[in-house]
Order: sequence, then C-alpha cells, then structure tokens
Amino acid sequence: MAETANAAAAKSRKRAMNHLDLESVLKSLRPTLGDGSGRVADFILSNPQDVVSMTLVELSEKTGVSDSLIIKLMKKIGIGGFQALKLAIAQSLGPKTSIIQEDLEEGDDLDAVIEKIFGANIQALVDTMAILKSKALGEAIDIIKNAERINIYGIGSAAPIAEDAGYRLLRIGFDVRVYTDSHLMAASASLATPTTAILTISHSGGTIETLGATKIAKEAGAKVVVITGYKRSHIQRHADVALLTLAKETKFRTEAMTSRIAQLSIVDALVAGLALTRHEVAVETLEKTFNALSLKRV
Repeated sequence: MAETANAAAAKSRKRAMNHLDLESVLKSLRPTLGDGSGRVADFILSNPQDVVSMTLVELSEKTGVSDSLIIKLMKKIGIGGFQALKLAIAQSLGPKTSIIQEDLEEGDDLDAVIEKIFGANIQALVDTMAILKSKALGEAIDIIKNAERINIYGIGSAAPIAEDAGYRLLRIGFDVRVYTDSHLMAASASLATPTTAILTISHSGGTIETLGATKIAKEAGAKVVVITGYKRSHIQRHADVALLTLAKETKFRTEAMTSRIAQLSIVDALVAGLALTRHEVAVETLEKTFNALSLKRV
C-alpha cells in the first residue's frame, strides 16, 4: 500500500515537472529532506541558472553531497535524472521554443532559422578549435595507433558520430569495432585488454550506457580516449585523454545538436593525424577501399 502511495506521489510530481513547477515541488518537499538533500534543494532553488550550466560532478562538489544522493533526490522529486532536472529548470526560465534550439523564437521565419542554426554551428566550431589542444590530440593519436584493437562507443545522438569514426578508421587500416547497443558495449568492454583502445563519444559525459562501458574497459586495462563536452563530467574520470567540444546547447536539450558538428571535426582531425603517422599504409588502404567501393557506384 505504501509503495502504491509513493508511486502515486512520484507520478503526481512528474506531472508537476511537465508543468514547469519544479520550484513549488522542491519547496513542498524541503521540510522532509535530510541535511545533504536539503543543501542540494536549497542550492537549486537559489541558483537555478547556475545549475543549468553544471554537470552532476560540479553540483556534487559545490554542495558537498555525493552523486548518488543527488540522484536519489531526483527520484524523490519525480524526475528521471540530472539532465532532466536541468531541462525542467531551463524550460521554466526560458521560452518553450528553446527546447528546439536556444536562439530560436516562435515567430522566426526561415531566413532567421538558417542564420541562427548555421551561426550556432559555426560558433561551436570556433569555440571548440580554440580549446582543442594539439598535445591532447597527439596523445589520442598515439593511443589509437599503438592499439591492437579499437572499440568505439556512442549511443543516442552520439551513435552516428561513432559510426562515422569507425568507418573512417577502417578505411585507413585499423581493426575497429563500433558499438551503439548498451549490452554489446558492456560485453566488449569486459573483454578489453591493455592492447585495446577505447574511443567513447558522449556530449554530456553522463550517459549511463557509455559511461558504464567506458569504466569497465578502463578497469580491464584499456587505454581510453573520450570526445565530450567542455564541462567536467564523470566520463573524464575514466579517460586517459579527453578531446573537448564547446557548445552551449546543454541548457535546453537532452541530446546534442551543434556539438555534433564539433565532434565530427575532432574525428576528422584525429583520423587525419593518424593517417599522417602511417602515411604509406593509410594511402594503400584508402586506395584498396576506394576501388572496392567504386563497384558500388554507377
């Protein structure tokens, strides 16, 4: 009976989140919360704009509360996770159109749409190029170049980026596997060895499936390269090298848009750098694959 009542309460709170009433839900729960959960609730209520721009790691450090306790608070509120919390806050702070794209307004014509979408993508590239360090890229190249096998992980909006990276590496002669299914990710990660390189793509750095597989592979001894957002996140704890993108979109959406362009550009730079380090093999393999693929064209 108690479980039914709790489930009903959580369902009710979830409806409240849909109506962007996060503040009232937190205030109503506040007297029932313990010290740690209470500090998190107080911080969210006092600093909603800051929370929208934070990662779970940063909120944990700011409040002195463990990640797991924050997640428990999310469940008590009736929200699916930290990203959902940020989305609820962002939607309550800004126009509903922001969930489509941050700069869009409801009355925008197609000329404005083109200008704003392309502008955001260009800015993401400029900002990412400014923070991408050649030293980090070189370290990532060394890890992949010296591996006997490469596993690439990506799920959701990162899956097409992972597929593209796998195809590009295959074409210059690497033994590569791409995993976009959470079960296969975990299984392949458990079989990793010190001669395995992992390339994980996750904009938020907190996607459970890719985070879990990356952690398993790292513990098995694999070398790990991650392509992820600029903000500190859990996945960077398990990385030997982090190649960072910089895009502002995390405020309003649960999936990547403009950062995909930056991720693809990092993949391009990584593949180009790898090809140059083994020029003859790369050229030979590219020619072989080109000839094979030419049979697929009219």
